[in-house]
Amino acid sequence: MNDFLTIIGAGLAGSEAAWQAAERGIPVVLHEMRSVSRTAAHKTDHCAELVCSNSLGNNLPHSAPFILKEELRNFNSLVISSGDHNSVPAGSALAVDRDLFSKEITEKISSHPLITLKREEIVKIPEEGPVIIATGPLTSPKLSEDISRLIGQEYLYFYDALSPIVDANSIDYDTAFFASRYGKGGADYLNCPMDEKQYYEFIRELNAAEKVPMASFEKPIYFEGCMPVEVLAERGPKTLAFGPLKPVGLPDPRTGKIAFAVVQLRKENKESSAFNLVGFQTKLTYPEQKRIVRMIPGLEKVEFFRFGAIHRNTFINTPGILNNELELKTRPGIYFAGQITGVEGYVESASMGLLASLSAVAKIMGKDYSPPPRDTALGALINYLTTSSTKNFQPMNINFGLFWVKEMKIRDKKERNQKIALNALEQIKKWREGLKDSIDSAA
Repeated sequence: MNDFLTIIGAGLAGSEAAWQAAERGIPVVLHEMRSVSRTAAHKTDHCAELVCSNSLGNNLPHSAPFILKEELRNFNSLVISSGDHNSVPAGSALAVDRDLFSKEITEKISSHPLITLKREEIVKIPEEGPVIIATGPLTSPKLSEDISRLIGQEYLYFYDALSPIVDANSIDYDTAFFASRYGKGGADYLNCPMDEKQYYEFIRELNAAEKVPMASFEKPIYFEGCMPVEVLAERGPKTLAFGPLKPVGLPDPRTGKIAFAVVQLRKENKESSAFNLVGFQTKLTYPEQKRIVRMIPGLEKVEFFRFGAIHRNTFINTPGILNNELELKTRPGIYFAGQITGVEGYVESASMGLLASLSAVAKIMGKDYSPPPRDTALGALINYLTTSSTKNFQPMNINFGLFWVKEMKIRDKKERNQKIALNALEQIKKWREGLKDSIDSAA
C-alpha cells in the first residue's frame, strides 16, 4: 500500500478529499482531466466548478441541509468555507459566486505543499491504493468502462439539466420585483409575476416547444429534485403553478397583490450582473429557450449568458458494492466519493469526499476508523448509501427522513427538527473529538 493518497477527479468531492488528507499530513496526488479533456457541462478547468445551480442549498437553522453544513464546518471543510467566503444573497439558501468559489478552491489546492495537482485523464484505476474515485456524474467513457469492469455491474444513470443564466441589465425591473417567499432572508430573489392568461399561454407554448432529442439507445431517467421544467409541465397544466412557479408568500410590494404564478430568479454573482432561473432546468433547444423564456413578464428582452442544457449523470449501485467506509467490498483500498456514489447535491458530494478521505487516511496511518453515528447528517447519508435496497436505489439529498432517531416520534415538526439538529451537532462533535487521538494527531 502507498503512503500517499491518489484521488481521481478534482470536483467538490475530490477537492474536499484532497484537502482533508493533506491537512492531516498525508501527501496527495490529485488527478483532474479538465484542460486536457472536456466534459459536456464544465466550462472552465477550475477545481470544484459548479455546473448546475449556484446554490449550496438551504442554510436555515435546524433544516437538514443546514445540519450537514454545520457538521462539515466542524472539519474546516474547504467547500463550505469557500462557500461562506463567496456567498451571494439568496434568502435562506447558501448561494455563491460560482467563479470566485471555484477559483478560491483551485488556489488553495494548487498552493498546498502536500497536494500535487496533475492535469491528465486517468483511463485505468491504479493497481495500488488507497485510491479515491471522485469523478462525478460526468465520468469519462474510458474510465467508466474500467470502473464497470471493476465493480462487475452496469451503471445506473439519470439525466440532469442546467438552468439558463441571464444578463441582469436586460431585465425589466418595472415588471419584476425583489422579494423572498414569506419575507424570509430579505428581498434576495427577483420575481416575475404572471397572470392567469399569461401562465396558460406559457404552459401551452412550453409543451409545444422543440426539445433536444435523446439518442436512440438512451432512456431518460430523471431525478425528481432536478426535473426539467418542460417535463413538469407535461404532468398537467397546473403542475408548475403548484411547483417552482407557486406564488404563495410572494405579494408584489408595489401593489400587495399575489400573482397567479411567479418565476423566480436568483443572483449568480456578487456583482449582481447575472441571474439564474430557479427551477428552470431544461432540455429545450437553444432557440426555443430564448423564445419561451422571453414570454415571461419582465424577461421579454432578456439576454442569455448561458442556455440550459442536458447531460447524462452516472452513479453506481452503492449498497451492493461499498461498505460503510465508502470502500469497495471486493477491492480494499479503492474508495468512491461524491455524486457517483448516489448522493444528490453539492454539499452531499463534498461530504462523501470528506468521509472517504478520513477512512483512507486512517488506512495509510494504520489507525482504527469508524463511520459517523447514524443520528448525524453524515452518518445518515452513509447509512442510506450502504443499506438501501439494491433494486430500488436512487440518488438522495440529505433530509430528515434519513435520520430515524427517537426524536422522529415528536409530532410538532419544528420541535422535532430542532431536537434532531441539536443532537446531530452534539454527536458529530463527539465523533470529531474521537478522531483527534487517531488520525488527527498529526494535523
